[in-house]
Amino acid sequence: MVLKKTDHRFSLFFCLVLLSGCAGLPAAYTAATSGTYKVRSGDTLYSIAFRYGLDYKSLARINGIQPPFTIYTNQVIKLRGSARLPEKDGGPVSKPTATASKKVPSPVKTPNKPVSVWRWPLKGKLISRFSLENPVNKGIDIAGKKGEKVVAAADGVVVYAGGNLRGYGKLVIIKHNDNYLSAYGNNDSMLVKEGETVKAGKSIARVGKTAADVEMLHFEIRRDGKPVDPMKYLPAG
Repeated sequence: MVLKKTDHRFSLFFCLVLLSGCAGLPAAYTAATSGTYKVRSGDTLYSIAFRYGLDYKSLARINGIQPPFTIYTNQVIKLRGSARLPEKDGGPVSKPTATASKKVPSPVKTPNKPVSVWRWPLKGKLISRFSLENPVNKGIDIAGKKGEKVVAAADGVVVYAGGNLRGYGKLVIIKHNDNYLSAYGNNDSMLVKEGETVKAGKSIARVGKTAADVEMLHFEIRRDGKPVDPMKYLPAG
């Protein structure tokens, strides 16, 4: 998010109170109107799809990219024609669809089964909830202490671990099956690498600070590329 100098004090307060504007909506997310994206070092097909709120399977299809979804620096990826999904979220689905894979070195396959149990990635106070209206937050923000361990919310494979997505800081994305991804942003450090298989509860990162000096985790769940409310999936309490 680019802010004018004269708006600095207001913006700082806004981020402290609402937080979602800092973590939930990177500027690039709304920039798909150009119709294409040039691959940068560190990108994966999953991270590009995540950036624009697209389904990675649709993105692969319109670009003729086959599993293991290898992409290359400076490759131009077409964004138009990738399926965007409806805004309504009916909660967890019971069936995924097919097999899947990841970028670059080797195929990354995830079990073709639904996520039966989700767990909280961090124990802490919920300080910002999911919202698709102003202020937008495509996930939830959980208070924590800098350096505190963040854990995987469900079994899966790490399909992105990097800092290329503006507004998310150091970000880990885990693919759970063909339908679901989870994302963990605003980390101080990452404890896993792309291609690594993780179990629910495994430490994957450490909590960091926002630009507004708030120690917190930004957590998202995406279903077929669309942000959904994590509170519909996480256990009560």
